[in-house]
Amino acid sequence: MVKMIDYGNMMHDAMRGLIKTLLQNIATAGELPGDHHFFITFDTMHPDVEIADWLSDRYPDEMTVVVQHWFDNLEVTDEGFSITLNFGDSPEPLYIPFMALRKFVDPSVEFGLRFEQSESAEPQDADIETLPVAEAPMHENAEPSDKPKPEAEVVRLDSFRKH
Repeated sequence: MVKMIDYGNMMHDAMRGLIKTLLQNIATAGELPGDHHFFITFDTMHPDVEIADWLSDRYPDEMTVVVQHWFDNLEVTDEGFSITLNFGDSPEPLYIPFMALRKFVDPSVEFGLRFEQSESAEPQDADIETLPVAEAPMHENAEPSDKPKPEAEVVRLDSFRKH
């Protein structure tokens, strides 16, 4: 049996670690620096996700939340993070495990991570990319930007492998 190094999953673990460290820094500071804000898309069907029933009814597959002007109770663990966000003047606590993440975007610096979803046990190729704001759906609390956004640039890690 030939064993292969699973670079895709290793890259996903590293990307989740980056998000964990970032959120820990934000939790310590108590606010986002400058114009930074995050679109976080996650799998609402992940068994460890904790959201209000009305949110899971409204978003049965995935949901994108915006962490920007108002958030509260941000706590980060090794497995995920909890945060309270405002949905139409209704604060709701959420728990999002890092394994449920699908996308993480900071449009203020055109930075984005996408986690490939696959049912197979095959190794995954990780994508690191910049995503335009228009590609990340917004919830009720989001504020659209008037600035035109450049096209997304996708960098495939395969292009850096030696052949």
